[in-house]
Amino acid sequence: MEKFYLEKPSIKRKQDAIEYVNEHIEYGSNINGCGKLDFYIKEKNYEDWLSYLEEMKEENINMVPSSTYFLIRENDNKIIGMINIRHRLNYSILMNGGHIGYGIRPTERKKGYNKINLYLGLMKCKTLGIKHALLMAYDDNIASVKTILSFNAFLENKIKENDNDVLLGRYWINVEKELEEKKEYQDKIIIKD
Repeated sequence: MEKFYLEKPSIKRKQDAIEYVNEHIEYGSNINGCGKLDFYIKEKNYEDWLSYLEEMKEENINMVPSSTYFLIRENDNKIIGMINIRHRLNYSILMNGGHIGYGIRPTERKKGYNKINLYLGLMKCKTLGIKHALLMAYDDNIASVKTILSFNAFLENKIKENDNDVLLGRYWINVEKELEEKKEYQDKIIIKD
């Protein structure tokens, strides 16, 4: 059985992370939940991204603290996805962002891995004291909407964002309740920290 875990980014994953970004570029796919990894790979470097992630863990007047993780498949030690968790919300993130951003690399999609990614992310939310996690997804991102709804999310509303004609759904997940109800994922995860 495949098992997965979240791993804090480190220098040892540099080449893997670059390949992760390049795969998204090759497939013409958006990269979500990566904590600006794509920007740093294209415009700066991986080492600067690691420094940026350390800064993002700290309380800052201009930004909410966040943590970014790689989703690793144990059997081949491969980065399958990423997840970014904001420790709290300010008004801007409340209206356009939410607690969790996540993504799976293009060649590993449609295998249910993002549900495992979200389950592990909700475990991190629980340790941060987040009782209800806000996630957002555009209506045309059907895979993400399905993942969110599979965790019994409550749709608060849909908003029109700037010039985008596609509505952005704002969904709330009861963290503790869903962790309890989704125990089937416990056989598929490894807890590391």
